[in-house]
Amino acid sequence: MGSLPSEVFSPLDTNIYSKESHAMVDFIADYYRHIEQYPVRSQVKPGYLSKILPDTPPIFSEPIDTILEDVKKDIIPGLTHWQSPNFYAYFQANASTAGFLGEMLCSGFNVVGFSWISSPAATELESIVMDWMAKMMKLPSMFLFSGGQGGGGVLHGSTCEAVVCTLAAARDKALSKIGHDSITKLVVYASDQTHFTVQKASKIIGIPTSNFRALPTCSSSYYALTADTVRKAMESDMAQGLVPLYLCATVGTTAVGAVDPLFELGQLAQEFDVWLHVDSAYAGSSAICPEFRNYFDGVELADSISMNPHKWFLTNMDCCCLWIKNPYLLVDSLSTNPEILRNKASDAKVVVDYKDWQVTLSRRFRAIKLWLVIRRYGVANLMEHIRSDVALAEHFERMVNMDDRFEVVVPRKFSLVCFRLKPKFEACEEANNYSKLNRELLEDINNSGRAFMTHAVVSSTFVIRFAIGTTLTKKTHVEETWKLIQSKATDLLNRKYTK
Repeated sequence: MGSLPSEVFSPLDTNIYSKESHAMVDFIADYYRHIEQYPVRSQVKPGYLSKILPDTPPIFSEPIDTILEDVKKDIIPGLTHWQSPNFYAYFQANASTAGFLGEMLCSGFNVVGFSWISSPAATELESIVMDWMAKMMKLPSMFLFSGGQGGGGVLHGSTCEAVVCTLAAARDKALSKIGHDSITKLVVYASDQTHFTVQKASKIIGIPTSNFRALPTCSSSYYALTADTVRKAMESDMAQGLVPLYLCATVGTTAVGAVDPLFELGQLAQEFDVWLHVDSAYAGSSAICPEFRNYFDGVELADSISMNPHKWFLTNMDCCCLWIKNPYLLVDSLSTNPEILRNKASDAKVVVDYKDWQVTLSRRFRAIKLWLVIRRYGVANLMEHIRSDVALAEHFERMVNMDDRFEVVVPRKFSLVCFRLKPKFEACEEANNYSKLNRELLEDINNSGRAFMTHAVVSSTFVIRFAIGTTLTKKTHVEETWKLIQSKATDLLNRKYTK
């Protein structure tokens, strides 16, 4: 229950702040030193924490040492350790020392930069960093503040926010032409590999569920969305009196890392007067390397593009870059100007007020985090980080191809390998039930606590995803995980097929 207060309550005492911050930093550093000792995927059962923690809050204060001991004892066992070098699930939320330090500055200053005047440095640094990032990715000048063509960028918390905002801008632009009562005619297009956030965002901004098109992809295009498929869908919808609104293309899809053809889709979007958004949440970081920049050819035809530095760019959660050619469309949809927020700079329209570029009013000083990461590591080291992960994925892919019990289902893209166990047991009826077999294999691997992977289903094929990108992952971790996979496959096959 804590102890009686012995001194005046001072929640921001600088001496206590310094002492307890050092204790917290040491605690986190110790966590990373021993992170490989923990099961990668948490092994707790649902409801475990309510059985441990008291059901009422403490009346009096408790020392930080006691709280940190409870974190170690009660909280850490319930964590899935995203920063473990043996975490290969989803797409990473990788971390770095610079990312931590930037987050400390963000939290330490704790400013709320909704308008320029609320913290001029927060706004101006964000505009500069967004241009830096765009230049690193070699985005066309029309997306830059400094490009002289009216473009610009903003930092959101996630791609979900970016898609909601761009969809709202596209919606309002279209409805201003066809009438606001025609929202039920608007149609949104994506592929069956597009992240589900686009469908969710469509619902949020009022597009009828029946007007969302998840267009089919297939193995022959490596699960990329083809322009021909989109054209047929749009022409069919227009014949029924519907209005094509928004097309989402992806560079690096969640399931298999597929890359949609931006140039062809961009030409189609212009022909049908459709907003083209490019989602490169995961793979956008790779564009800083010349050898991967070709995947973004045609981005100049897009209306907006987003990528997440918190996925593969060493910038701790949360941080999503959104660039837009015509920011005034975003501002037109999202701006509000209550009297309490009025000021000379905003009224003169000589500054950016980022509150008008997002859904919420409040916003964090994310720019200082990304700025610190870029400055602390530099472009050369950041490129090496991307290349080293791709090299590890290539190494893993080679090992899979050397074991004839396995196959790589989709050619590797970036640092993601999709594979499955496919033994040759033609005489056994169950041998053809590859999905069931691979589900069991994946569960055996994850239950071991030594690695964590996830799956996808493409063309009715169950595949195991091996996504490399955690900051601490080295070649030895990849090789040991492959031995684990092989061992679990051997045990599984022996259980099933050995009499």
